[in-house]
Amino acid sequence: MEPKIDSSDHKEAWQMVLGQLRPEMNRADFKTWVDPIVPLGFNGNPDKFRIAVMNDFNKKFINSRLNSRISRLLSGLYKRDVEVEVIVSNQFADNDTKGSYSPSEQVEQEDVSPTPSNRKKQNRVNQEDPGLEENLPASSKRKFMLQRAYGNERANIIQPDKGIYVTTYFLENWLPLLGHSALIVIMMTRKVCYWNPYTGEKRDILETEMGELAKQACVSVRTLKTVLKNELVKRYFIRYTVRRVMTPNGIRTAGIRLQVRMDDPVIPDHQEIRGIYESDTWFSPEFEDESEDYEL
Repeated sequence: MEPKIDSSDHKEAWQMVLGQLRPEMNRADFKTWVDPIVPLGFNGNPDKFRIAVMNDFNKKFINSRLNSRISRLLSGLYKRDVEVEVIVSNQFADNDTKGSYSPSEQVEQEDVSPTPSNRKKQNRVNQEDPGLEENLPASSKRKFMLQRAYGNERANIIQPDKGIYVTTYFLENWLPLLGHSALIVIMMTRKVCYWNPYTGEKRDILETEMGELAKQACVSVRTLKTVLKNELVKRYFIRYTVRRVMTPNGIRTAGIRLQVRMDDPVIPDHQEIRGIYESDTWFSPEFEDESEDYEL
């Protein structure tokens, strides 16, 4: 028997929506984007279900990625077409008390739309009370950090919580040995890979075109080929094989397959001084033979 939800039971409906979304998303995305949402219900419009998020960036994400899915789930529960309206509010209850707002809070919520004046006001509050984060429960600290990171339009564009893993050791010790072109090539290959040093999860193999990789690194194809032939790069940072296909006109180079080292090795001088020798077998066996090389 399919569930039947009354319009007044918006909290129950939202819990069912969460139950559907949770297994469809990875845990980190669900905790970041879905868990903080506050369901407000229909608020007088029987065809428009309203939900509240903490800032304009979250609103854009929900509207672009999840709005249609949530709308379909709610339509199935209520047995009619239901639209989802996402509004912004900086007033969130903790997870254990999350639910609907009182009528006065709903009015106040509409007054905190992401206008420039309200964003400035919120930023000023954060600056005047820098110790606010210390008083937050652990479950709210990530929300506070995200709000601070995306508190203005410039930060929405830059997305300061996203970056490439680069150590000071890499910049101070490997840069003089590799040069700027090699350093940026390594960083760009790492950018399209994935590594979580805390869990060990790693996706360090990629396929691309030589021209595309050169474009990403803002170097010429000739410079990229030179970098990939560099013995230090080949030994410690990037292994590659050429992918070739048979065409009516003969064998053609179809792309390049790379394995990228995501952590930083110790430079050769430090290996000798400190007796910490790097293994040459950080890469998979398929990248052992690089004899099929690109011609310069």
